[in-house]
Amino acid sequence: MQITKADKQRLLQAVAELKQEHRELDLAIKEIDEQLVVNQFEIKRLKKHKLKLKDSIARIESQLIPDLHA
Repeated sequence: MQITKADKQRLLQAVAELKQEHRELDLAIKEIDEQLVVNQFEIKRLKKHKLKLKDSIARIESQLIPDLHA
């Protein structure tokens, strides 16, 4: 399946946005972890969301790899 330039640009933009959100979650987890009273439930929730983002990023990036039917 061949993707158009517009689709490729849209996918690259989506990946960039997801990676930014992933970095922000990483910082939020680090901040919560450094507090005197650590909210383990919140950390667990953020880490789950971070993993979902990572899966989404991988799924989109795999769409950007051209099919090689030779």
